[in-house]
Amino acid sequence: MKLILLSAIVASSALLSGCVVSVGGDSDSHYGANWEDREYNNRQHIAKLETGTTYEQVLRKMGVADFTELFEKQDGTYRVLYYRTQKTMGDGITTKDECTPLVFINGSLAGWGDSAFSMIH
Repeated sequence: MKLILLSAIVASSALLSGCVVSVGGDSDSHYGANWEDREYNNRQHIAKLETGTTYEQVLRKMGVADFTELFEKQDGTYRVLYYRTQKTMGDGITTKDECTPLVFINGSLAGWGDSAFSMIH
């Protein structure tokens, strides 16, 4: 009897060893369960930025942007980094309207937000 019970325990543990149970979940699975934390942290970092900060310094502080743009004009090189700061739809896809743009001119932070972005277009 002990042999049968022991065999059943060993067999069931081998069968269940590959099972994974996911509890919770979120419609923004791209960000995992902490997308709200990410947005909050991005807003916190952006609130502490100062104009004149270099592109490299901002990248070290903020990390990889959700979107980037780079273009040349007669007066210099423009780079825009977009960081997600607010959720508009629970579809799991980040769009630019859910992001705050950070505008760099010749490698230096010139401003952020929609008003800074509209000045370069």
